[in-house]
Amino acid sequence: MTASQDPDSLAFLFDLDGTLVDSVYQHVLAWREATQASGIELPVWKIHRQIGMSGGLMLHALCRETGRPVSKDEAERIQRLHADAFAKQAPSLRVLPGAQELLNALTAADVPYAIATSGRLQSAQHTLKLLKLPPGTPVVTRDQVKRAKPDPDLFLAAAEQLRVPIAKCIVVGDSVWDLLAARRASALGVGLLSGGYGREELERAGAYRTYDDPADLLRHLDECGVRPDPPA
Repeated sequence: MTASQDPDSLAFLFDLDGTLVDSVYQHVLAWREATQASGIELPVWKIHRQIGMSGGLMLHALCRETGRPVSKDEAERIQRLHADAFAKQAPSLRVLPGAQELLNALTAADVPYAIATSGRLQSAQHTLKLLKLPPGTPVVTRDQVKRAKPDPDLFLAAAEQLRVPIAKCIVVGDSVWDLLAARRASALGVGLLSGGYGREELERAGAYRTYDDPADLLRHLDECGVRPDPPA
């Protein structure tokens, strides 16, 4: 997708897991397998509540629940185990309803967009290959920024690659961490329920609109400022 140079252009910045691809619960199970292998026992619902953060922050939050400290080396090992466990679940990943059609509609309307994910490329590659992204679509992963969500770095980097001011960007995500990061970046936030967070949670975190999934967002693109083609 051609980067926009118009300072008044609108652009979309998409989270990946739970927003475009149905992969949240595969991540949850992969984190459970990785933490159990290191002797850390946590219920899956507590792991789910942290999905969307960077792996390092997630481990910090999860270990706070157990009161068990984790060294830097152990944290890196757990993250490697998570990546391996997630890769084994790759065949079960699916694009969320309407996700490809939404991206296609933005492409057709000449609205630029980028992908910004807290996942590292090792894991994100399994989900990215399910999407048919136009050549040149910016993809920013955890490997490319200093801090991941809820810090704003991923979205700021994605907007910079699109050459669109962050204040002209709409961040679309499924977790409170996406929307907190959007607020900190001074971008408008849109929440999707497809990652398992509730409508009120997403709205409290900063979503100005919430939709069921990408298909629902596609049906309401006009509410985000994308003008439909006038009738012939």
